Amino acid sequence: MNLKNIRNFSIIAHIDHGKSTLADRLLELTDTIEKRKMMEQVLDSMELERERGITIKMQPVRMNYHYQGEDYILNLIDTPGHIDFSYEVSRSLKAVEGVILLVDATKGVQAQTMSVLAMAREADLKIIPVINKIDLSVARTEEVIEEIVELLNCPREDILQISAKTGFGVKDLLSRVIEVIPSPQVETNDPRNKRALVFDFEYSTHQGIIVYVRVFDGEIMRDDKLSFTAAGEIFKVLSVGTFKPVKTETDKLVAGEIGYLVTGIKEQSRARVGDTINNPAHPLPAFAGYTEPRPMVWAAIYPNSQNDFGALKQALERLSLSDSSLSFSEEASSSLGRGFICGFLGLLHLEIITERLKREFDLELTVTTPSISYQIIDKTTGKEATIASPHLFPDNLKQETILEPWAEANIITPTSYLEVILKMLNAHEALPMLTTTLSHSRSSLTIELPLRELMRGFFNELKSISSGYASLSYHLIGLREADVCKLEILITEEVEPALTRIVSRSRVNKDAEDLVERLKELLPRQLFVIKIQAQALGRIIASRSISAMKKDVTDYLYGGDITRKMKLREKQKKGKKKMQARASMKIPHDVFVKLLGSKE
Repeated sequence: MNLKNIRNFSIIAHIDHGKSTLADRLLELTDTIEKRKMMEQVLDSMELERERGITIKMQPVRMNYHYQGEDYILNLIDTPGHIDFSYEVSRSLKAVEGVILLVDATKGVQAQTMSVLAMAREADLKIIPVINKIDLSVARTEEVIEEIVELLNCPREDILQISAKTGFGVKDLLSRVIEVIPSPQVETNDPRNKRALVFDFEYSTHQGIIVYVRVFDGEIMRDDKLSFTAAGEIFKVLSVGTFKPVKTETDKLVAGEIGYLVTGIKEQSRARVGDTINNPAHPLPAFAGYTEPRPMVWAAIYPNSQNDFGALKQALERLSLSDSSLSFSEEASSSLGRGFICGFLGLLHLEIITERLKREFDLELTVTTPSISYQIIDKTTGKEATIASPHLFPDNLKQETILEPWAEANIITPTSYLEVILKMLNAHEALPMLTTTLSHSRSSLTIELPLRELMRGFFNELKSISSGYASLSYHLIGLREADVCKLEILITEEVEPALTRIVSRSRVNKDAEDLVERLKELLPRQLFVIKIQAQALGRIIASRSISAMKKDVTDYLYGGDITRKMKLREKQKKGKKKMQARASMKIPHDVFVKLLGSKE
């Protein structure tokens, strides 16, 4: 195949703007999948993706298309639309020459659209603007065209209007892809050069790591000896192929093509998204921009039954084979037993992983309150420590500096909600930085705030006060000094590590009162008094008690001397005193579940 007839592209869009539906229409139009085998969201292979209508795992596909007397190869990489997976999206954009910018005609430009668009511009990709869902009665097409013209500084006639659901305009879009997106360029013809970018991978029990690659230099064939540049691992290629969309083995992959390599490596840690594959005998420079995915949110996961601890460990190991951004290490709690402290890219990533653990491995789990990591620096010695588990956070810090990650967030909202959103920002320690107008009815607001506040129901609150119209994207901007402290919960005067959290000093009293009140509602009564206390800054700052269950020990008596009843009651009183002295309570798992799913 001639290089000039290859087109590599991706679709970038906010969640629910019709990206997967457009991919379906492209597959139909190019006859990549037989009509009898066609179904909705065909590239979304997970049950969870279909159920939620979102793309979680990127998926490449190769389409053949005959246009104006010539045969073309169109390589599409279908990427996730949520901010949690932005690193994967950035790597996939390095593998293509152009993108389709898809915008919902009913919702307009969203925050995540702008975030990914910035990545595409940084990669110097050709951008094709497209408005989807123009067939809907609530579409505000003209207003959205204004927003895109303002955003891209492009002529109105460059913006295509389609309906991915009905197929209207999709054939014209396919023609535009061929005409506008450039073909791959190869700088050298040296046969020793063999270089490719890893934009995704999966793990097979029999074949080991299978990497998804875009070949930039040379030809890669079976039995070639290649290496991972960052990992430093040399391997022999067992087979190569392309996605149609199922894996289809071929003789070779040439520069400009997108496909897969079977490496045979059984150690998952050797593969990383963004790594460069090279010829170890004649290595070329690695592609720029490679970084290790860094967890942003931490949460402990415990099996409801300790008999399932081994099964949970095995399940996490299995999931990490196809998701290198998932990290985990063993954790123990006096109430919940043994579990794992896990690192995630964001709250959606946490939700997806826990849901997969439950569905795919049939595990009953308890997940603690999500937290972030803090960096603590001793002012006298200069020693640094990173704390991810709230219960390991030091008490009574005096000579230490606490640093926490901050994020820059972009909020796109109807202008009518701007005032109420600005009021909400004060409660989350956010700093408004810039407000710009997208159109006569929509505005973009740039803010800076601590990452812990994004994890404290920020997005849900934003959606609530904007009636669901506001959208959010964010990225980390570094560490700043934090004014936080550890809030511990004592049940019958014993600290419960799973309930410990890190909170702002300015809000510690309110959070303590809310938490003990909530626990008073949820904890079951016992035969002894349950004392619930919140402790912070070296003192008890909130307290509640649950009275003991009452039992009439004289109920079975009738008549007789009153002293007999008095003796039984005195005996009961002494027994309760002994029980109170030895009081120890194991918190039921459902209390943790209800606590996490509470008022937020």
